[in-house]
Amino acid sequence: MTAKAEIAFIAPKVAAELDTWLRRLGDERHFSPKTIEAYRRDVVQFLAFLAGHLGGAASLKDLAALAPADVRAFMAARRAAGIGSRSLMRALAGLRGFARFLERNGKGKVGALAAVRAPKIGRTLPRPLPAGAAKRVADPDLAAGDGREPWIHARDAAVLALLYGGGLRISEALGLKRGDFGGRDTVTVTGKGNKQRMVPFGQAAGQAMDLYLGSARPRLLKGRASRHLFVTARGKAMTRQSFWKLLRGYGVKVGISRALTPHVIRHSFATHLVEGGADLRSVQIMLGHADISTTQVYTHVAQRRLRETIEQHHPRA
Repeated sequence: MTAKAEIAFIAPKVAAELDTWLRRLGDERHFSPKTIEAYRRDVVQFLAFLAGHLGGAASLKDLAALAPADVRAFMAARRAAGIGSRSLMRALAGLRGFARFLERNGKGKVGALAAVRAPKIGRTLPRPLPAGAAKRVADPDLAAGDGREPWIHARDAAVLALLYGGGLRISEALGLKRGDFGGRDTVTVTGKGNKQRMVPFGQAAGQAMDLYLGSARPRLLKGRASRHLFVTARGKAMTRQSFWKLLRGYGVKVGISRALTPHVIRHSFATHLVEGGADLRSVQIMLGHADISTTQVYTHVAQRRLRETIEQHHPRA
């Protein structure tokens, strides 16, 4: 949606407050550009709905006068458009953040947003890969014969080795700079909220990175300079969309019939760690979860391992 199109249904004073709020999210709270854009989009969608719902652009006074039924009507309209519970919950969180900003700055209290209950989300997890399949996906020889150069395969294998060997998000892996790679066994990762963490990884990932940095990356750059760690044949930073397409092809070669995504590999990393005896606090740090409650979805893995231990070793099992 263009800026001109937005002006038609956003009151000038509301637009000014929205711009100030988004700017502060970046300057003071260090939110990532993608997060800020998502919040902006959610608020704009809400204001666009209100323009039709109320018969004109909502002013600050109109926002303060909203009833819970108005907010529920917006959520119902988004559901009718095919938006899921998780996206609705994120949208409501963004709207509440904007409302708190307005209230703190004396622009009125949008109480209707706080009065509406957020949609419930089932804490479902993707099914992890078997350990053997997760290892094979990161094999640089996996895609041999597909017509691409071996240094392309080595680059993809290095990315996959970090996803499975260090539990990185795909955005974290592809956002790495050359200076973030500290040696054979650690990398400095910038996660959500621009928070940095040091991530260790195993020998296999270290070997994949050595191969990529020693021969594949120079071949891709062809003398060009780039601060990005993972680059394309044109010397540009890799994108998440392009890597997702590559990953689907690798999954097929390994014999994985279901959709293979970077999150499945990250989830497999965490699951295999817990199955191997790692404590949840250590897994939390490596995954970059701000709250241990996010990591506690893996407690079912630990509980299953404990049951198996009792069955195998307890005399009264």
